[in-house]
Amino acid sequence: MTRTINHIVIAGAGQAGARAAEALRARGFKGSITMIGEERHLPYERPQLSKALLRSPDTPLAYIKHANDWNEALDIRIATGSAAIDGDADRRVVSTADGRSFPFDALLLATGTRPRRLPALEGAQLEVQYLRNVEDALRVRRHIQAQSRIVIVGGGVIGLEAACAAANAGCHVTLVENEARLLPRAFPAAISDLVADKHRNHGVTFVFSTTVTGSSSRSVTLSNGAEIAADLVLVGIGVTPSGDLAARLGLPVAEGIAVDACGRTAVPGIFCAGDAALQWSRCHGRAIRVETWANAQNQAISVASNMIGETSDYGDPPWFWTDQYDLNIQVTGDMRDADHIARGDPGSGRFSVIAMRGTELVGALSVNATKDMAMLRRIIATDARPGRADLESPAYDLRTALKAR
Repeated sequence: MTRTINHIVIAGAGQAGARAAEALRARGFKGSITMIGEERHLPYERPQLSKALLRSPDTPLAYIKHANDWNEALDIRIATGSAAIDGDADRRVVSTADGRSFPFDALLLATGTRPRRLPALEGAQLEVQYLRNVEDALRVRRHIQAQSRIVIVGGGVIGLEAACAAANAGCHVTLVENEARLLPRAFPAAISDLVADKHRNHGVTFVFSTTVTGSSSRSVTLSNGAEIAADLVLVGIGVTPSGDLAARLGLPVAEGIAVDACGRTAVPGIFCAGDAALQWSRCHGRAIRVETWANAQNQAISVASNMIGETSDYGDPPWFWTDQYDLNIQVTGDMRDADHIARGDPGSGRFSVIAMRGTELVGALSVNATKDMAMLRRIIATDARPGRADLESPAYDLRTALKAR
C-alpha cells in the first residue's frame, strides 16, 4: 500500500538533514517539513570546525542558510536544542529529549555520529576536548590562540587539520597515533610520510604505535612510558553512529543504519542518509559508512527524492579532501588492497596516485592536482576503464576515458 506523504520529519539538523530538506522543496514537496536538531545552532557544515574556525581568531560560524531562508522562503520548521531520542514506527511519531513529539508520514534519520571516547582520559584533571560541535571548536581555538601545549590523540584528518592550525599559531604540538603511520586506510605509505614530514617541518612531534594510558593535571602518560606536558588534549580517534533513535524504531545499528541504494531502511517509510548510513560501496566491495562532507550532501539529496516517490539510486564513490599546510590532498574510492599507479612527478609537488584491481579503478589520491581528481572521480563513478599505461602518462587526457564509454 502506498502511503500519502503529508508530514516529513528529519531527525538531525546537520548537513545531511539540511540538504535533504532543501531538496524536498526543490522537488516540489508541498507538505510540512520539520527538522530536529540537538544543537541550538541552525544547520551548518562540519568541515569548518577543524578548518576555518581553528585558523583565525575571528572567523565566524558559516550557516547553510539563515533563519528567514528556512522559515519564510522554504517554510521548513527547525526545532533546535534537543535531539530526537525516541520513536514509535507503528504510531509514526518521534519525540525529543525535552518532551516534544512530532508525528510523521516519512522519517529521515540524519543523526550522524558521536566521537569515540578515550577511556584513559575520562575524568582527567587537565582539559580534554572532542571536536564535534561549534563550542568544542571555539574552546580549542582559544588554546591555539594562547599558544598552548597541545597533545592530539589520533592522526586522522581532524587531528591533522587541528595540528596544522595549532602549529601555524606557534603552539607546541605532539600528535600521538596508535598506528605505525598516518591514515593507513586512506593513504599509501609514501603519502603518509609526505604529510608527516610536512608537519615535522612546522614543529609537530609525532609518537607512533603508541596510545595514551593516563594523565595528570599537566601531562599525559603514554603506553611506551613517556610523559608529555599538555595544557589541552584533543582526541580524534574516530566516531560511532548515533543510533539511539534508530534502535527505538526497531533498526539494527551496530555498524550503522543499513540502507539500500535509495536510502530506505528495513522499516517502511523510514530512510537514512549521511554519516550514520551503512551503504554499499562498489569500490570497497562491501557496505560501509561514509563520513564525508560530499556524502552527507549528495546522498541526502538523492534520498530526499525517494522519500516522495521518485526513484534515484545513489552510488557515488566516497570522496574527501584535506589541506595540510600547502598540500591539498583529495581521496576518492578505496586505496587499500590495490596496485598503485603514480601519475605525474611526486618531486614536483603535484601528482596523483591511482588504485587499481585488475582493470578496475577503485580509488585515487591527488596532491595539489585538483583537475586530475575531478576527472578521476568521474571515471571511477562511471566504471570507465582506461589502460594502465595511459593512466601513468601525464600527457594522457583523462577526459578521453569518459568519451570512450
